[in-house]
Amino acid sequence: MIPSAMPVTRIGLGAAQFGNMHRVTTDEESEGAVIAAWNAGIRYFDTAPHYGLGLSERRLGRALQAYGRGDFAVSTKVGRLLEPSPETADQLDPEGFVVHADVRRRWDFSRDGILRSVEGSLDRLGLDRLDILYLHDPDAHWEEASTTGMDTLVELREQGVVGAIGAGMNQSAMLTEFIRRTDVDVVMVAGRYTLLDLSAQEDLLPLAEERGVDVVAAGVYNSGLLSAAVVADDAHFDYAPAPRPLIERARAIAALAEAHGIRLPDAAVQFPLRHPAVASVVVGTRTAAHVQSSAARASADIPDAFWSELAESGVA
Repeated sequence: MIPSAMPVTRIGLGAAQFGNMHRVTTDEESEGAVIAAWNAGIRYFDTAPHYGLGLSERRLGRALQAYGRGDFAVSTKVGRLLEPSPETADQLDPEGFVVHADVRRRWDFSRDGILRSVEGSLDRLGLDRLDILYLHDPDAHWEEASTTGMDTLVELREQGVVGAIGAGMNQSAMLTEFIRRTDVDVVMVAGRYTLLDLSAQEDLLPLAEERGVDVVAAGVYNSGLLSAAVVADDAHFDYAPAPRPLIERARAIAALAEAHGIRLPDAAVQFPLRHPAVASVVVGTRTAAHVQSSAARASADIPDAFWSELAESGVA
């Protein structure tokens, strides 16, 4: 469980877009998003070396220098080690971030790789410790990540370099195994506990609640399908065009929400927080306006009747 001294708020700021995810974000926009988050009471900020080849960490770290270290929590991730790549410095990153590829990612869940990754993250963030450290997407690296990788995270936790440890993934099955077999405090599950995907409810959430492991829910809009009150024909789900049945389900939930005087994104943000194992929902943001919108969705008044009718309807 995340130590109670860490100010992990019910809504967290996901900083992937600070790394120029899909399009350029300015330093000013990133700083403005952090200021807006702070003003909205958000104190939990999530990033990773993967996001913009370190750019997200650098921008987040600079923006947080304005605040007292004991007043916010930062999580970052290990597993994609950044290494110099001068031969590709004039090329753009091929993994969806609009940055020059002067460094490259290398999968590495070894002790040395994790220690080097943490050292780099602390330098980019301008911090001397991390509140939460996740193994990042170890889907194809279970053996090393669950043994050497997790042992290294435990070591860092014992040294006080890290406050809480866990794993972050886009699936629930392996996260469930991390809880079952290792000494994790928290896991981040992306897209698998939403209005349209309840798979984490079958395995991850019951075990997390039983073991006292906190869950951070991310990807609550399922790549955009749940992010607007009106569901578009070309909406995406899990980074690809959404299948027609999912679009129709999303529209059915949107219609139910409208009938209760609320909007689909309001329900999308608040739905995971109704489960007792979920400690926080991390919402990706790029600008102050995005943060303000997320905060408004998180605080929208949703009547119990909506949740009851939603459960009875079978569409979620």
